[in-house]
Amino acid sequence: MSVESARGVLRPPLPHDDLVALAAPTQARSEQDGTMAAGASHGLFHGDWRYASRIDVLVDGLPVESIATAEERDWTLFRCIAIEPGSGRPAPRVAVERMRQVHSGGMVERVTLVNGREEPIEALVELVCHVELAPVASLRAGSPEPVAVALELEGDEAIATDGSRTLRASSRGGHVRIEGSRVVVSHRARVAPGDWSGITLELDVADPTLPMHGVTDGLPCEAPLPTGRRALDRWATRAVDDLESLLLDAGHGAFPAAGAPWHMTMVARDALIACRLLLPLGAQLAEGTLRTLAARQGVQVDPATGEEPGRILQEMRQGATDPVRPGVEAHPVYAGSVDATPLWIVLLHDAWQAGLPLETVRELRTALHAALSWMDARSSSGFLACPEEPGMGIAGKGWQEDPHGLRFRPGEASIATAQVQALACRAAMGAARLLDALGDDGDPWRAWAERLRTRFRERFWVERRGTRFPAMALDARGRPFETLASDIGQLIGTTLLSRAEEVVVARLLLDERLSSGFGLRSMSTDDERYWPLAHYCGAIWPHDTAIAIEGLLRAGLADEARALAEQLERAADAFDGRMPEVYAGYGIDEAPAPVPHPSAGSLQAWSAASVVPVHAALAGRSSALQPIGAEPLLAALAPRSATSAPEPVQINATRARPHARAHLRLVTGSVPAP
Repeated sequence: MSVESARGVLRPPLPHDDLVALAAPTQARSEQDGTMAAGASHGLFHGDWRYASRIDVLVDGLPVESIATAEERDWTLFRCIAIEPGSGRPAPRVAVERMRQVHSGGMVERVTLVNGREEPIEALVELVCHVELAPVASLRAGSPEPVAVALELEGDEAIATDGSRTLRASSRGGHVRIEGSRVVVSHRARVAPGDWSGITLELDVADPTLPMHGVTDGLPCEAPLPTGRRALDRWATRAVDDLESLLLDAGHGAFPAAGAPWHMTMVARDALIACRLLLPLGAQLAEGTLRTLAARQGVQVDPATGEEPGRILQEMRQGATDPVRPGVEAHPVYAGSVDATPLWIVLLHDAWQAGLPLETVRELRTALHAALSWMDARSSSGFLACPEEPGMGIAGKGWQEDPHGLRFRPGEASIATAQVQALACRAAMGAARLLDALGDDGDPWRAWAERLRTRFRERFWVERRGTRFPAMALDARGRPFETLASDIGQLIGTTLLSRAEEVVVARLLLDERLSSGFGLRSMSTDDERYWPLAHYCGAIWPHDTAIAIEGLLRAGLADEARALAEQLERAADAFDGRMPEVYAGYGIDEAPAPVPHPSAGSLQAWSAASVVPVHAALAGRSSALQPIGAEPLLAALAPRSATSAPEPVQINATRARPHARAHLRLVTGSVPAP
């Protein structure tokens, strides 16, 4: 990617095709051949900051020529050849092997010069690290805002710091020097015929402001047992690896970071949905997510962050680096979503059903009551509404994070979406069961859910061009948005709809206006605002389709679930098993393969987790997702001992502790009827 030097602005980042080496919260991103261009999505990242914008490999002052890339679980190897200094032509008998390894808190770039000639060679090998500390938010906007950095040599190390964050550069086999804002590691190699010589660039980062750390202990995940479906098996295997790489811990157990490169942090909506999709594999990752969010549940009214008593936060950040909108100062914690709180309640119930001990639920009882109180208070209009809060607007309230009038009318004070009503209904019913199990009275919440169903049936159902469907939302005056959107898939299996209504919605999901052949379009093709590359007005979000599949299975609509699952399987195959955050809404009749979205993140937790309902829909009873005996399958944590028990849940706690990983496995077996 080129830099527009006249303006000082980077070309907008296009991370969808980056090669990613990740061990949360650290990631290294580059072109597929290992080169790091002067682009916003390349370099070494840790948390919400980029520490190095590029790393170059030079032999006798010239870049090497890449010929092949090999990715393994823990490292990536780039095979290259040197360039003849005089002629500028490749020197095929002088091989350069560039190996990259990323760990939580740093990376190692190892360069090896291999002599295939019959005579000795001598060459200057250099690794050049361009130091730049810049917040991720500015990179995402295409306008990097690097902070001032002091870069000095201390013995054999080069140390860069902004007074808080620190980057340390060292080498084995090389000499370290500083050239302006660059750290250069060099070695004059003398290599005999058939021999090799190598050096390393070792980068370690430290950031005391980061409220979370990587989960690095424990055994690696095992490969899934085969289903006989090549594309599905490849997707499942890669999804398991990606999810393990995304694990973080903020002191109360592991949770999945939302995704790379922009959201290497807790985003509650993403984490809660991902954990819910993963529940057939076990409840332990859900437990860490539930505890982490309960510890930071709102206790007071704070208009600056959206905090309210009982409200579950939406996002944790290191600092004021990611404005909610231009001109608005961001805060380390942002609570301004309408769906995180009911999502938390739903996950607590579903995790309990999946094996989370009742005693653990009892420990979260206070948080449950507080969340229910917030949900009830926010439903004074009869629906769980999405308010416009001072200084925050409506962005981020639901999973469609940036409507900007594409789906909503500007200036609305309160919007009630259909998808959120479904969540609220499901949360109320789940809470009723939890309260009964805890010895409380769940009947008031059953009645609450029934009243919501009645109001929804009266107010949300609309008819347009001969098609009857639930409106996407009601505005502040109760007027429906008569838009047919993929959101209707998230209503099935929540008890919001009757059986007959679920059948109507299921048929609409397979209508070619929504069903692309690669998943559900976020908006129907006959809507005037539809555009296949518009994030929420036509593009395809894999997790959105996966939630619909999960609901269809829960409602017993297996044929429809299978049809949608085959579409996601087809898309995952085209993306080599790594499902991106979002891709274009072009249909299978318009393109032979799904069209990448240029701003899509990769890796993404909820996209990876989408493989689980797809697996259940396609494998059926003969090959489903089930535990192997008593072994936890999605084990973000190793079995706890008395010395490794989770911290007690404390409101706004921030203390961190290490945690171990265990196995995640997809296995064959039987699945209970929905």
